[in-house]
Order: sequence, then C-alpha cells, then structure tokens
Amino acid sequence: MCEKAVSEFLLLGLTDDPALQPLLFSLFLSMYLVTILGNLLIILAVSSDHHLHTPMYFFLSNLSLTDICMGTTSIPKMLVNIQTQHQSISYTGCLSQLCFVLIFSGLENCVLAVMAYDRYVAICYPLRYMVIMNPCLCVLLVLVSLLISILHGLLHTLMVLRLSFCTDLEIPHFFCELVQVIGLSCSDTLVNSLLKYSVGIIFFGVPLSGIIFSYIQIVSSILRMPSGSGRSKAFSTCGSHLSVVSLFYGTGFGVYCSSAVSDSSTKNAVASLMYNVVPQMLNPFIYSLRNREMKGALGHLFTGIPLL
Repeated sequence: MCEKAVSEFLLLGLTDDPALQPLLFSLFLSMYLVTILGNLLIILAVSSDHHLHTPMYFFLSNLSLTDICMGTTSIPKMLVNIQTQHQSISYTGCLSQLCFVLIFSGLENCVLAVMAYDRYVAICYPLRYMVIMNPCLCVLLVLVSLLISILHGLLHTLMVLRLSFCTDLEIPHFFCELVQVIGLSCSDTLVNSLLKYSVGIIFFGVPLSGIIFSYIQIVSSILRMPSGSGRSKAFSTCGSHLSVVSLFYGTGFGVYCSSAVSDSSTKNAVASLMYNVVPQMLNPFIYSLRNREMKGALGHLFTGIPLL
C-alpha cells in the first residue's frame, strides 16, 4: 500500500541552487512589500478623499484589498522557507493555502467583471449611472463575488481532501497549487480533473465573457459620440481597467499554455509567479499612473494639501 496519513508536503520553490536563495529572498521580499504598500496606498487614498467615494473607486479598493490578500497567501511562506532552509508545509497548511489562493484569484476575477459592468453603465447609461450603481447594489455585487469565490475554493479543497497521497510529496512550486497537489495523489483523480476544467471554464469564462460583452457595448457607445473630447475622456476612464484585465487574463492564459506545452516544473512555477504575484504588484501603478484623480488623491495623501 502506498497510501499513508500525510503530515506535510515539501515546497521545492523555483530553484534548489543555494547560491540563488539570497537573491530570490530579496526579490520576493521586495515584490511583496511593493504589493502591500502600493495597494494599501490605493485604499487609503480612496478612503481619505471624498471625491473618490464613487462606485468605480469602491470596486478599486476591493480589488486592492484582494491583491494584498492574494500576495499574502503564498509569498510569506516562501520567504520563511528560504530563510530557514526548511521546505516543508503541513498538510493542513497546504490545503489552507490552496483554498485561499483559489478564493482570492477567483475574487479578483469576479471584481474585474464587476468593474467592467460599472464602466459599461457609466458610459452607456450616464444619466442613470448613480441610480443603477447605488451603494446597496455595489456592496451586493462584492458580497456575491466573495460568496461565489469562497464556494469555488471550498469545492476544490474538499475534493482534494478525499484523495490519498503516496511517498512522493514534493511540490515543484513555491506554493500549494491545485494542479500540483492533485498530481501527487495515488488515488483516482478523474473527478478532480473533470471538476478542475469544467468549473474553471465556467467560473473564469463567464466573468471574462461579461467583460468582453461590456467592452463591446462600451466601444460601440464611444464611437457613436459626436465629440472627439468626449470619446477621449470615455476611453481614458476605461484605460486603467482594461490594462489590469489584460495583465490578469494575459498572465493567466500564459500559465495555462505553459503547463500545457511544457513539462518543466521550473518553467511552470515561473509562469505561475507571473500570474499570482506580478499583476497584484503592478495594479496600483497602472491605476495611479493612468488616472488623474488617483494621482491627485495620492498627492493629497502625502502632502496634506486639500484638493479642489
């Protein structure tokens, strides 16, 4: 019998070269601090400036909070493992990490779709915008997104709980990824694999389809505007969100393609790094650099000079 009561897994990380460990530690620590600080500044800027108490910035604050949680689920454990030269993670810790990664990646997926809907209403129905996007609906959309994401994470985690594991408990990754954990099982994983693809297609495909539909309607409405300045302003309000969407789904699609065409565990881990760490770090820069109101709010936050 190869089955046994599992107490821990081993996270092999990105490389086993001891000479590269200090470099990786510094790199990931820097990325984590930038992620936390950047997204925290976005939240503080939005909460401190009454000009930004609008649905668009409410959703942006939730996106930033999600990004902070997303980075916190995987990077600190990796930093501890590098620093202590101890690669283990407990069975409970691994499944908890797996669950939270699924929840927060799913929540980011849903919040981006909600933000696309917000931009759709703002541009296609500007006169009814504040009536449609009232505070109750905004909170409800975030809560529904959170509920769906929690159910998605728990579903996969509970299905992993039914699996048995063999003697090979090494995960060639820097966190407990669903695909990697399922691959270590010595039980029948057909149900888990079917669930992974079917639920994944629905859970990520439906919001992505909503985003695509919203932007088709947005572009159509913008092109019908008679004023060139009006078209330019409308495009600028969507530019930051569209950049974040492209980064999130672009890196996610890259991870999928990488795992499909490459057997290299290191390449797959690096690809997942691009999906789970890089977008969360860059999102605050995208919104602060491309958004004049956010620049003003951040300036107010740092200097204390009241905005006009």
